[in-house]
Amino acid sequence: MPPVLIMKKISLFLFGISALLAGCQPKADTFAGRMSVAETPQAFRYRPGLPPRVSAHRGGGNYPGYPENAVESFAYLVGQTPTIIECDIDLTRDSVLVLLHDKTLDRTTTGTGPLIAKSWAECQQYFLEDNFGTATTYRIPTLEQALRWGKDKCLFTLDVKRGVPFPKVVDMIHRTDAADYAAVITYNAPDAGTVYRLDPQLMISVSIRGQEDYERLRAAGVPDQNMLAFVGTTEPDPALYQFLHTKGIACILGVFGNLDKQAEARGDEQYRTFVQAGADILATDRPLEAAQAIR
Repeated sequence: MPPVLIMKKISLFLFGISALLAGCQPKADTFAGRMSVAETPQAFRYRPGLPPRVSAHRGGGNYPGYPENAVESFAYLVGQTPTIIECDIDLTRDSVLVLLHDKTLDRTTTGTGPLIAKSWAECQQYFLEDNFGTATTYRIPTLEQALRWGKDKCLFTLDVKRGVPFPKVVDMIHRTDAADYAAVITYNAPDAGTVYRLDPQLMISVSIRGQEDYERLRAAGVPDQNMLAFVGTTEPDPALYQFLHTKGIACILGVFGNLDKQAEARGDEQYRTFVQAGADILATDRPLEAAQAIR
């Protein structure tokens, strides 16, 4: 064989080996080929100058005719103002992920007894009640229904109730392609680390009431870019806001409860003082009033 042909064959062989090896290399900082760690959902990240936002605690409930954890209530709120929907995730007897805050059906539905004792089919016999005890025509939704409804409409923070496996919730986020608009709520560093390992691109709502909480989260392997900080239900030291903002971490202040009552008694302009102090998101039972005040 002429030397020129031999050299061409060797070159083609080496090129083929190089291409094969390149194809076998794992893509750095990717998960399921979706996005890099640097591309975690920007909608939840802190950015200077970003307008403050409201998050509807339990997805509403304090407005007559609109129960908490109901897709119809989400639609009512989102139809009036940009709203982050915080909702509660629990399991039926046959392991269907549904939206319900309490362990029992009694307070928020026309049913009675523990949710875990009911199948999904049984749950569909009941109607949701608003916080005033009035039954509506709305039924308990599944997490899947809520996430599919919410695409291009709102952001979600998902409160995973005790006993609900994080892998099951994360799997539903993947199945509904909701990772860009849904964050998972956790209450301690080990749980936050678990969610991060399940999907390094998910945003995680984490409890940070001081720098020591932040350090525990970092020790658990959770990067800054995945954190959405819940700073508590009382106003923190403004230095905590400043510290977290330097890390690019947005801060949620839980005003539901005493701070909502304070604003209702003293005037809704009180909500403005919370954001002026550094809160980026107000988690509230009065989302329409709070949104109007900080707009």
